[in-house]
Amino acid sequence: MGAMTESKAIDTPVWEQRFRAPRVSLPEWAEEAPDRSLFVSNATGTYELYAWDRASGEQRQVTDRPNGTTDGTLSPDGAWIWWFADTDGDEFGVWMRQPFGGGADEPAVPGLDASYPAGLAIGREGTLVVGRSTDEDGSTVHLVRPGSDTPVEIYRHRESAGVGDLSHDGSLIAIEHTEHGDAMHSALRVLRASDAGVVAELDDTKGGTEELGLAVLGFAPVAGDTRLLVGHQRRGRWEPMLWDVVAGTETDLALDLPGDVSAEWYPDGSGLLIVHSFEARSELWRYEIATGALVRVETPAGSVSSATARPDGSVEYLWSSAAEPPVVRSTAGGVVLDPPGPKAPPSVPVEDVWVEGPGGRVHALVQRPEGEGPFPTVFEVHGGPAWHDSDAFASGPAAWVDHGYAVVRVNYRGSTGYGREWTDALKHRVGLIELEDVEAVRAWAVASGLADPGRLVLSGGSWGGYLTLLGLGTRPDHWAVGLAAVPVADYVTAYEDEMEALKALDRTLLGGSPEEVPERYAASSPLTYVDAVKAPVHISAGVNDPRCPIRQIDNYVDRLAARGAVHEVYRYDAGHGSLVVEERIKQVALDLAFAAKHLGGVVASPA
Repeated sequence: MGAMTESKAIDTPVWEQRFRAPRVSLPEWAEEAPDRSLFVSNATGTYELYAWDRASGEQRQVTDRPNGTTDGTLSPDGAWIWWFADTDGDEFGVWMRQPFGGGADEPAVPGLDASYPAGLAIGREGTLVVGRSTDEDGSTVHLVRPGSDTPVEIYRHRESAGVGDLSHDGSLIAIEHTEHGDAMHSALRVLRASDAGVVAELDDTKGGTEELGLAVLGFAPVAGDTRLLVGHQRRGRWEPMLWDVVAGTETDLALDLPGDVSAEWYPDGSGLLIVHSFEARSELWRYEIATGALVRVETPAGSVSSATARPDGSVEYLWSSAAEPPVVRSTAGGVVLDPPGPKAPPSVPVEDVWVEGPGGRVHALVQRPEGEGPFPTVFEVHGGPAWHDSDAFASGPAAWVDHGYAVVRVNYRGSTGYGREWTDALKHRVGLIELEDVEAVRAWAVASGLADPGRLVLSGGSWGGYLTLLGLGTRPDHWAVGLAAVPVADYVTAYEDEMEALKALDRTLLGGSPEEVPERYAASSPLTYVDAVKAPVHISAGVNDPRCPIRQIDNYVDRLAARGAVHEVYRYDAGHGSLVVEERIKQVALDLAFAAKHLGGVVASPA
C-alpha cells in the first residue's frame, strides 16, 4: 500500500493529515480459509478493497476505480473476492468477482441485470442467494443452486426486503421483509433452498400493527444446526435471541445490559460475541450458550465500530475514541493490521452533556478548542436518522476544533442506542421533532457559556443535511451559517426521484406518500421554509446521488437564488458522499472557508 512522504506530512495542516493518514477497516476472513482476509483502505487516496494472505503476509489491492469501492466479501472457501460495481457512486450495479490471488474480474451472476443491492449470501457448497431492488420490480431474491449458472427468482414484493443469511449446509435461506408496509420494522421468513417453500415465519409487527422489528444476525456456523441468531425489540431495545427455525422454538438470552445489544456467533457455535452500545460508547462480551455466563472481553474505553471472533477464540476489533484514531486490535495482543505511513494526529476528547428536552433527556457530545468560551460553535448533526454519534474518531469535527470552534453533536430522537421508543419517536412530524432536541441543546450551549449565540453553525450530511436546511428555515434567527451536504431539500421531489427502498421508508416515517399525506410532506420539507432562511448557506451535492437526488436540491437552490439569498453550491461527480480522500478534504476546506467568510475571526487553513 502507498504512503505519504515524511516531508509532505510535515507541510500538511494537521486537520488534513487526519484525512490522509492511511487507515484500514476490520478485516473480514473466509470461514473455511481463515488466513484469507479482505479489508478496505484509503492507502492510495481512494477507499478500495485489499486482499490479505495472513499466512504469507502478502497484501494486494483488489479494486481500482476513480470513485472507489467499499462493498465486498469473500466466498467461504476464500477462493473468490466478490465486489459490487456501481457507476460513480450511484449504488446501482452488479456483483463482480475476482480470484483471491489476483486475476481478471468477471460478472459473478451473469443472469442478473443491474440493481440496487439487497443482501448477498454465498454457500459453502456453491449455493448463491442474491437480493436486488429496482424501481420497476421492487424487491426480488434470486437463487443459484450448485451446478447451475441460472438464477431463479424465489421472492418478489413491492415493499423492501433483502437476504439475511444462508444456513451452514446451504439448505435454508433467511429473508428480512416489510410486506406489512412498515419499512422500519422487518419480519423474517425462512425458505428451503431446494424448492423455495416456506419453513418458518416470524413477525413481531403482527401484520404491521406493532412497531417491533426483527433482524437476521446469522445461522449457527455448525453443520445440521438450524438455529438462527435473531435481533428483536420486544423489551424496548435491540437484543439477540436464538430461533430454531425447524423446531419452532425461541430461546431468550439473559443479558442484563442497558442499551442496544447485537451479537454474532463464535466460529465453533459455543458462544456469542456480544456488542453492547450504550450512551455513545460500546463494549464487547462473550455469552456462553450452554451456561448463560456473560464474560467481558476487555477493550479500551471508547467505541468498537466492528468486531469478529476468530477460530482460535480470539476477538479482533476496530476501536477508536474521539481523541485517538482507529486501530485494529486483537484480544490475543497487539495490532492486527497496521497500514504504512504517518499516523493520524490525535484530537480532543468528548464531554457528555445531558439536556432536558421536550421528549426526554437528550444526550450530546461536546468537543472544546483551546481557550476560554464562548466559542463559535458547530452543531454537527448526524445522518441516518437511525444512527448515533459516538465517542469515536472523526476527522471532520476534529478539523473544526483545530480552527477554534466548539463542536456539539446531538443524539436527537430518531437516534439509535437509547432504546426503541427514542428511535421510533420521530414519525409523522419528521424533522421537526429532531430539531426540538437540537434546539434544547443549543439553548444549553448558549446559556452555559460554551457557544457564542452570534456565531452558531448548523451543519450536517444526508439526514443531517436535511435537518440543517429545515432548521435554517424553521428557526432562522438561531443560526449564523448553514452547511448542508447531500441533503433532502425538497421532500416531494426527493420522494419522486429516490431509490424505491427510501420511498418505502418515507411512507413509513410520514404515514403515506406525498399524494396521501401532502400536509405532512409540506410541514417536513425544507423547501416550505426556504424564503424564511436568513443565514448564508453552503450546499454540497453528489450529482449521482440516489438517496438525496440532485434535482430536488436544484429546486431549493433556485428558490434561494430567486430572492438573492446568500448561498454557494458545490456539485461533485459522485454519489451519496465521496470515497476519494482529496475530495473529502476539498469539501471540508470549502465549509471551513465559508464559515470563516461569514462569521469572521476564524481563519481556515488552506487545503
